Order: sequence, then C-alpha cells, then structure tokens
Amino acid sequence: MMNMLEEAIIYATVLHQGKVRKFSGIPYILHPMEVAQILSTMTADQEIITAGILHDIVEDTDGTLAEIEKRFGRRVAFIVSSESENEYPDEDKSATWQRRKEESLNVLRNSTDIGVKMLWLADKLANIRSLAGEYSAHGEEIWTKLHQNDPAMHCWYYRTIAEIVELSLNKTGAFKELIKHINFIWPGTFDSEKARFKKYREVSVDGCQLLGKGAKGEVYRYDDELVIKVYNENNTYRDVEREIALSRKAFILGMPTAISFGIVSVGERYGAMFELVDSETISHFIAKAPSQVDTYAKIMSDLAHNIHSLTASEDDGFPKVYDRLRGYIQSGIAYEDEALADKCFRLIDSLSDKEHLVHGDFHTGNVFLQKGEPFLIDMDRISRGHPIAEIADLYYFYVVLGEENPSTVENFMGFSYETAQRFFCSFLTNYLGTDDESKLREVTEKAALICYVRMVCKLRTKGQITSKTGQKMQRYIEKTAALAEKLDSLAF
Repeated sequence: MMNMLEEAIIYATVLHQGKVRKFSGIPYILHPMEVAQILSTMTADQEIITAGILHDIVEDTDGTLAEIEKRFGRRVAFIVSSESENEYPDEDKSATWQRRKEESLNVLRNSTDIGVKMLWLADKLANIRSLAGEYSAHGEEIWTKLHQNDPAMHCWYYRTIAEIVELSLNKTGAFKELIKHINFIWPGTFDSEKARFKKYREVSVDGCQLLGKGAKGEVYRYDDELVIKVYNENNTYRDVEREIALSRKAFILGMPTAISFGIVSVGERYGAMFELVDSETISHFIAKAPSQVDTYAKIMSDLAHNIHSLTASEDDGFPKVYDRLRGYIQSGIAYEDEALADKCFRLIDSLSDKEHLVHGDFHTGNVFLQKGEPFLIDMDRISRGHPIAEIADLYYFYVVLGEENPSTVENFMGFSYETAQRFFCSFLTNYLGTDDESKLREVTEKAALICYVRMVCKLRTKGQITSKTGQKMQRYIEKTAALAEKLDSLAF
C-alpha cells in the first residue's frame, strides 16, 4: 500500500504532465519535487512535505482543493490553499501582480500553522535559485520575461516573505540560503549576518503583569528591572529594529525615552526589552487614584511640551506626520465624498511646513513614571510635524473611541470613560496654558476633525462594510463635514 508521499508524487506527476518551467523548459514536476526536498530538510511531517508536492496543483492544473482534501486530508489542503493566489481572469496578470501578492502575503502573515511558513520558504527558495541562475547568465534582461518587470517589486516580495518567516525559521539552512540569494540579486537588502546562525533569546511572559496594550502589541513587567514589549504576530524583526533605531535618534535629540537593548522571541512573536526599574505606566497610577487625574494630566502636558519643543529635519530620518494624516483621508473619506476629502486635504496642507517632533502614539499607557520622571515607549510612530496631530491622538484615545461605546476606552486605558474625558480636558488646559473656553473649544474641534477622518479610515479599511458599520461611518462623515465647513485651518 502506497504512503501519502508516494501517492502525492504520482498524483502531481499526472496533473503536471506536459507542463514545463518558464526559464529552463524542464518538466514542471521537478519544481514541486525540489520544494518537497527542501521541506524534508526542515521537517519530517509528511503532511507538510505532501503539501509541497501538491502546492501548484490548484493554480496550474485542473486539480481542486476539494479533491486534495478528499485524497490527502484537510490540513494538506489548507497548507496548499495558502499558496493558491486569487485569480482575476478578466484582467491582465501584469496588472494584478501586486494585488495578488499582497493578498497572499496577508494569508502568510496571519497563519498559525508552521507548515504554511515552511511551504512558503521552500517554494520561494526553489524559485529564487532558478532566478539567481538566470540573473547570473543574463543580468537585468530577465525581468522583461516576467509578468512583473520591475525588479524592485520582486525584491519587495522576497524580502517581505523572509521577514515574515524569519522568527520561526531563521535557524534553518533554507532560510539562510534564501537570504544569500536575495542579497546576490539585490545587494544589501539584508545584513549578511542573517545568513549565519542566529538564535534570539527566548523568553516567556506567562505570569507577567500586563502593563498596557496598543495597536502594535502589549507591554509586560518582566521583572523588577525590565519591561518587555511583545509585538503582534504581523510585525517583523524589521519593524522592531526600525522602532529601536527611531528611539535612539529621538533620545539623542532630547526625548525622554527608554532605549531597548535587545530583540527577543516570545513564542512566535518578537519582543523588545527595556530597562525601567520600579516603574509603572501613568494609566496604572490614574486607575489607582482617579481623583489625582489632574496631577497626571499636568505631567503629560509638560512631557508633550518637552517633545514638541524639539525639532527635526528630513536628514534625521523621521517621517512627516503630515503624510499619515493625508493617508487617513486617502484611505477613507476620499472613497466616500470627494468634495469633503478636498476640504480636508486643504486643512491638512496648512500643517505641512512644521518640523516639531511628535510621538504619534501619545497616551498614558505608553508613559512610565520612574522615580517621578516620565519615560516614553512605543516609538514606531514618532515623526515630525504640527503638535495638533498629537492632541488629535489624545482626543481619539480618550474621547472619540468611547463616543459609541465607553467600554472601548475603559478597557484600553484601565479607568472610566468619565475619567478619560476629564484627563483630556485637564491636559489641554495645561498644554495651552489657558482656561478660555473659546480657545479650548477651537483646538478641540481641530483635533476632532482629524479624529473623525481617522475613524472613517479605520472603519473602511477594517474589511467588509456591514449595514451597522456603514451607518457609523456616515455619522463620522457628517461630523467631519460640519467641522470642515467651520474651520479655516488646523494650526493653532
């Protein structure tokens, strides 16, 4: 009786019969066999190796996932499906190349089965071996033979795959070989050290106190001296390295930030360690003593003044917050109301010439107090621009997120929505140095417009728009329109 691998080899050979590889003209079946061989260097799991043999059946033959599942089981079919790109039969393959790749990369990012990552690594290694051979022989002309003729886009694709699988598979020979081929075709894409043996320190946060959470991940108290930021699964080591680099640049300019001294692995996620001795977040202190919220709002406003007093240029490497704000419009309101989008663009354009540092994720869960001194973490959104962007972020976290459901803010901050609103009002009064209601209302309305634009973007990019989501989006669009009609500028 044949085992699973033998049956898969026969099945794939029959379905790929008559097909040949694009560059070499050799029988196509040799490619899935090469993928299976690469997989066998990483695992003895027959389901994963079988998926390697069958991985191109759905895309390149008349075979179906239903048939694969019937013959080889649900997991094999699932792993194969991860590499089966969406088809756009009515459009040219060149026109849909990037869209297809982005969609399939999202599948890879969100997969929890190690077999999916192994299959992707093995398949792309087999492909880039062939590509590197052709590049050696023919140079840049090889790109003209592909559906995507921009070599930078191929670099982006292979680099992104390597970044996604790195934490799980960086110890394998297959990963190291992939890095070598990428650096051969696109020199300098990766640090050459990544092609050598490297093992991240492995730590666990089981039993550790959760200090806070945000869009990028959670922060835990690891021990009396250390805290650890654990990034979400879709963050790569490049994201972590980028944040650490921005932190160091900000520290040099004078921003009080804790500097990470190393990347670690936390299960299948990356972490960054920070030395913050006997420290807690300001959110923690407010939750313990809500009556003292004004005291902590003053600390936060003083910290904001410190940050915004610093200036940076393009040479310092910080992105412009202006571009993030325009991105909210482009990905949200621009799809719903072009005229309103144009008004919002004009308002955002009034901020384009400012070069103040802004944190970009400024809230009490990202500020630690150590012996009374505040220290910032979560530096991945640090940028340069107008302080109204920072105030808008605060209004978003403490007011807007709770307008539809107060528990959203309460769960995020760890204290009541009423306390959160009081915090924002106290912060703004201290930051502006006035209790003039008209001035406070003016700046709040400018911040609110940015927040409502951001909410439309958030709802539109979340996925399928339901009737409930659509109604909520319309309410935010109406609020944006009312403010855009009223305001001449967002600067203050």
